Amino acid sequence: ASERASERASGERGSQRASTMADARFEGKLIGVIGDEDTVTGFLLAGVGERTAKGTNFLVVNNETRPAEVLAKFEELSKRDDIGIILINQHIANLIRHALATYNQLVPTVLEI
Repeated sequence: ASERASERASGERGSQRASTMADARFEGKLIGVIGDEDTVTGFLLAGVGERTAKGTNFLVVNNETRPAEVLAKFEELSKRDDIGIILINQHIANLIRHALATYNQLVPTVLEI
């Protein structure tokens, strides 16, 4: 019985270490948002937005936004060290599906919403 308890505790510690290592990759990272006005506004109101001299961590896409602009922002966000997650509306992701299909980085993680 004590061997099982020891194995269980050891397994839990290993799981905690793996979880801590994964969490460390995201610690202090920002969320990037590429979406329609309602989506981006909602996330900005929730405190996700950041504007610096280097730029922003979001892009509002409307009918006048070209797919090349969406792709450029996606590439910018995916190369930034301070971005942990990129949220993108599914209908906007379809504009750059070719880039998303070949994207294979863990961080930043891309989530289609």
